[in-house]
Order: sequence, then C-alpha cells, then structure tokens
Amino acid sequence: MEKINIDSKSSSIDLKVNFKKALENKYFTKICKSIDLPQDILMKYTSSIMESAKEFENCSNCKGLESCKNSVKGNLLKAEKLERGISFSFVECSKYTNEKYRENVTYYDLPLRVKDAKIKDVYTDDKARTLIIKKMKKFQDDYLKGEHPKGIYLYGNFGSGKSYLIAALFNELAKKNIKSIMVHTPELLRSIKDSFDKDYSDRFDGLLNTPLLLLDDIGAEYLTPWARDEVIEPILQYRMDQELPTFFTSNYSVSEIEKHFTLNDDKMKAKRIIERINQVSEPIELIGKNRRI
Repeated sequence: MEKINIDSKSSSIDLKVNFKKALENKYFTKICKSIDLPQDILMKYTSSIMESAKEFENCSNCKGLESCKNSVKGNLLKAEKLERGISFSFVECSKYTNEKYRENVTYYDLPLRVKDAKIKDVYTDDKARTLIIKKMKKFQDDYLKGEHPKGIYLYGNFGSGKSYLIAALFNELAKKNIKSIMVHTPELLRSIKDSFDKDYSDRFDGLLNTPLLLLDDIGAEYLTPWARDEVIEPILQYRMDQELPTFFTSNYSVSEIEKHFTLNDDKMKAKRIIERINQVSEPIELIGKNRRI
C-alpha cells in the first residue's frame, strides 16, 4: 500500500501567508504586539486572534449595548499570553458592566427615551417636580430599608414627563438589583388578549409578582368589562395583598378615572378598582409644559 505523506511544508507556507494577510488588520497587529510571543507561535492562533480583532473593532465603533455585534453580547473575546501559547476567554466590556442594571428593568411598549432616564437629568425648573423628586427619594430610601411604601399615582397633562420620572426611579433602583416592569397599559390589554393562548400566563405572573410595577398611561386604554375585571382588578388585588408597590401615570386624577372604570353603570366594580389604586399608591399631580414638542 502506498504511504501518504502530509505536506507539512505546504501547511507551514499557508500559515505564513494567512498570518501575513491578517497583519494588515490594525486590530490584529495590536493584539499580536500586546501578546509578545514569537511569530511561529502566533501563526498557529491566526484565526482565533482574528476573531478577537473583529470584536475589538466592533467595540471601537460601539453605539451602545443594544447594538453589540460581538458573539456574546456585552462581552469581548480577549487573548492572553501563556508560557507556551495563548488562551482566549470572554470578558465583560465596560458598557456591559456600566449598563448591566438595565437587565433588572423590563419595558413593554414604552418609548426608548425612558430606558436612559436618570434622576440627575430630570428638569427641576418648577416646584411640582421638586416635590415629586423628594417623594421618589423618600420612596427609594424607605424601600431599601425593607419597608413597604406605597407607589405613586402620577397624573397631569400630556407630555409633562410623567413616564420619564418613574423610569428614572426604577432605573436608579435597578442599580441596587431591584427588578421592575414598566408597561404601557393600553398595549398591555391588547397584547394580553392577543397572546391568550401563548404566553399569557407568564406575562400575567410577571405583572403580579414583579417587585415594582408601573402601569403607564392608565385611562387611555379601550376598556372592556373583561379587561377591568379579569386583568386590572386581579393585578391590583394581588399586589395590594402582597404589599408590592405599584406605580401609575395618567392624564386623569383618581377621581376622574373612576368614571373611566364605570362600565354599564357598574359603579361598585369601579370603586373596587379605585380602592385598590389608593391602597398601593399615593396620588401626586404634575402640571407642566409639554416637553415633547
């Protein structure tokens, strides 16, 4: 039988050619210099070093964690020198470390701007906002002490920044590893109905049990007896029983929204909703100029 020989010389030439071509990439070259090993060793890791180089290039053009193009989101494939070779491992990038708290907040159908909401960026050009910020600070302090403070029912005119304010509070608490859900109420009722045979149970359980919940823009939804009695009322009842803080934003005061929940002249069921809103939150009015214009 004829013996087949592996052409090691040809393989060596291919390694050199590929390595030389890879050196045209500035990120590849930079990694090689930082590792500081002989070229004959570096060549054996050409493909892996190139993967690392591509991830470094992605990071250099990073526009934020959500647009991360790396193989493991928020991580970077890093090459490290060993005594006789190179090891590769994933390390968290600085943006992931700084923004990791975002994983503690779930947003359902809210504007992108609220995801970046920060207390320090809140306008303080009127007394109403100063009061609300003080209330939010007190809530945060009391909650972190293990107390069971009420949430806030923040109501006022359109575009006054109600959602942004509550989002800023939730984002701040997320840094303390407190989980929360912020949901646009009109879209919630629509999506729950559409997903009734799919993930209805999981989403509903999340709303019941999340440590902090915001029902955003309540009163703007198309309300039906089913939505009122089978979705909103059970959520509020459970959270009231479990002393879980619940937040609301609305264009209507609590007394005004009672009319919204009065369907078919059923005032008793509307009053049940209002009683529970009052049990889980404290009403605060915010009247200010429309900041979305």
